Amino acid sequence: MKNSHMIITIDGPAGVGKSTLAGRLAESFKIAYLDTGAMYRAVGWMLGNEDPDSDQNKLGKILEGLIFGLHGSGWNSRVTLNKNILGDEIRTEEAGMRASDFARLKIVREYLTKSQQNIGQETSLVAEGRDMGSVVFINAHYKFFLDASARVRAERRQAQLLRMRKQADYSLILEQIIKRDEQDRNRAIAPLKPAPDAIVIDTGPMNPDQVFEQMTKHIENSPIRSKSSYK
Repeated sequence: MKNSHMIITIDGPAGVGKSTLAGRLAESFKIAYLDTGAMYRAVGWMLGNEDPDSDQNKLGKILEGLIFGLHGSGWNSRVTLNKNILGDEIRTEEAGMRASDFARLKIVREYLTKSQQNIGQETSLVAEGRDMGSVVFINAHYKFFLDASARVRAERRQAQLLRMRKQADYSLILEQIIKRDEQDRNRAIAPLKPAPDAIVIDTGPMNPDQVFEQMTKHIENSPIRSKSSYK
């Protein structure tokens, strides 16, 4: 997919700081931030107790009624569903697991991939998720893949929940992360893996500022940027 807009992709497993870094990059370059995880979470939330292995035609009809968009830029970027801004209702651990359950379905991935590409045709953006650089925006100008051990990511998630004054069982969080990693990395369709031309960064020994600095330096020093015309 060729595009005159500036496209930056950030892929990686849950808990590596993709959302925070995507927001910071979008703010720094004054472009939109596309949280594709929110789109998958929204699908999981909207489908509720539907069985991922149920009638695909039925799921297809439900998906046809879900129209995604993007509102704002930088830190103020928000994914919209049927013109409504998505909120905290999709941020639960349950919604995350449901998102992973449905993400393995070809019909869901194809629908959301097309939705994401349509958004990318409209504006420059930073897109974060699981397969942004490897599948959705294969011609993105800059691609990153962030990683860290499951234990490090569980510790970060626990600390985040405690800051929000929510329950944070480390053992349960670690178990969920390992299970989700296995689903994401081993699914038949668009498994979680770095794109061949992605810059891979181990965020385990780094703080967010160090990761952000490494990413911005790569973008600013890349000759690709000066050769492209962005809107």
